[in-house]
Amino acid sequence: MRTAKALLLVRILVGWVFVSEGIQKFVFPAQLGVGRFEKIGIPSPHVMAPFVGSVEIVCGSLLLIGLFTRVAVVPLLGVILVAIATTKLPMIAKTGMWSMLHEARADFSMLLGLVFLLITGAGTLSLDA
Repeated sequence: MRTAKALLLVRILVGWVFVSEGIQKFVFPAQLGVGRFEKIGIPSPHVMAPFVGSVEIVCGSLLLIGLFTRVAVVPLLGVILVAIATTKLPMIAKTGMWSMLHEARADFSMLLGLVFLLITGAGTLSLDA
């Protein structure tokens, strides 16, 4: 039962962050949605920002309830890897490795949380079970 509770906590942590970030892309488009995507050079930001926000909300919600968990993890892995590649890796040349690692702590935590859920699945306290 401890394992099931621990898996639930990881799902809540990872799912909540993605749902929150997805919602914020719509609530704060200039800072976190289309404007941010334009600033970092994502192609077609007016299409990609709402698309990514929707993926984060839908897949993050699936993690929260533990439904299709391993399937939901896959697009979120793509989202977080692109986020790291476009916002964190360029920081190494500008501000150095330690600054990048400080700024990337949440991104790397989400990446590892997603990999963990891909390996373990949702656990018994989920709709997948």
